[in-house]
Amino acid sequence: MFLHLKPSNFAAKYFKYYRSYYTVKRKAVKDENYIARQIYQKIKVKGPLTVADYMKEVLTNPMVGYYMHKDMFGETGDFITSPEITQMFGEMIAIWLLNEWQKMGSPKPLQVVELGPGRGTLSSDIVKVFSHFKALHKAKLQLVEISPVLSEIQSRRLCSQSHLCSEKMVVYRQGTSHHGIPVQWYKQLSDVPSGFTLLVAHEFFDALPIHKFHKTYSGYKEVLIDIDPNAETNNENSEPKFRYVLSRNDTPMQKTLLKPDETRDHVEISPDSILIYKQICERLKATGGLALICDYGYYGTGTDTFRAFKKHKQVDPLVLPGTSDLTADVDFKTIREVANNEGGIISIGPATQRDFLLKTGLEFRFRALKENITDKKHLENLSECFRILTDKDKMGERFKFFSLFPETMKRILDKCPVVGFT
Repeated sequence: MFLHLKPSNFAAKYFKYYRSYYTVKRKAVKDENYIARQIYQKIKVKGPLTVADYMKEVLTNPMVGYYMHKDMFGETGDFITSPEITQMFGEMIAIWLLNEWQKMGSPKPLQVVELGPGRGTLSSDIVKVFSHFKALHKAKLQLVEISPVLSEIQSRRLCSQSHLCSEKMVVYRQGTSHHGIPVQWYKQLSDVPSGFTLLVAHEFFDALPIHKFHKTYSGYKEVLIDIDPNAETNNENSEPKFRYVLSRNDTPMQKTLLKPDETRDHVEISPDSILIYKQICERLKATGGLALICDYGYYGTGTDTFRAFKKHKQVDPLVLPGTSDLTADVDFKTIREVANNEGGIISIGPATQRDFLLKTGLEFRFRALKENITDKKHLENLSECFRILTDKDKMGERFKFFSLFPETMKRILDKCPVVGFT
């Protein structure tokens, strides 16, 4: 789901000096083969699974899903994200949101919505900046998070007090932030109340399930996951083995998702992502606001990007499912196509992370922070953070930014273009 970097002395030093995190211990099934055996039994009964169904089981299984019962962030986890590297990233996002919001006339009440907030680091930085500029009057923070563990970590980071709500409510957790604004948690975007919205989705869509299709001499076939017959065993404690196979016949998703003019040898499509793109567009048209999407991905040219990461290293997605992160690149062209089909939406991007952050003022913030640092190690860490965010061989080129606005903003944006985009 996120950028994966090899552990380094920098990481250890950085987390010591700059970021500290809460951890939560929960009782969960520790058997590493549990999900593999669940998938094995499903395939035995129903036949090969789509990659989308495989991802859903691995990532969100209520018992041992990858995102459901663990804290996977940081040097000791499986990946690291831009907001956790340095406060500068979140500050630039917040400044961008404030700037574009002011172009709209700073309408209130205001809700900041983040999809998949991780440890709550980005939301925390955004709220701090908004508070600094006294922009939190009549504001709420709305978080869309499916993980019980991560929502607890987020609440500790963001709130002075919080509590779980009745299971009958769409809000399953709520609290008050350290800056005095309401914070609420939801399982899905459609549950978030309507209203003027500043929506942020940072490394969210790359974790949503995909369907994979492969071009053959007889047309496209969907890629499925089956039991490896060469590794079948009668030992119930052994690890089941899986393999990729192609569907014999056209599948429902193949007929629904593939375009008639598709030519790529390998195609990945996320219907869940498309649904959320539509929901975002409908929300912006109905009640106003904007959306900022940041992820690694491509613009209509991607092929085979499905992969897994564990301890910052790429691993086989079919080995020990549930113990590693599954991810696939985001197709930003699909976001634009959804926006165009919905109508009434302006789509801008994608821009590289390097271009977006530098045009938003990252370098000026970096220089300001440098002037107040006297410790040599701290200064080296800050400089390394800046390079990781912007260098072309690190995060600078791989990550992209994309924004959505209601068409009612066209005249304003023609005069005052959106910051961060060419």
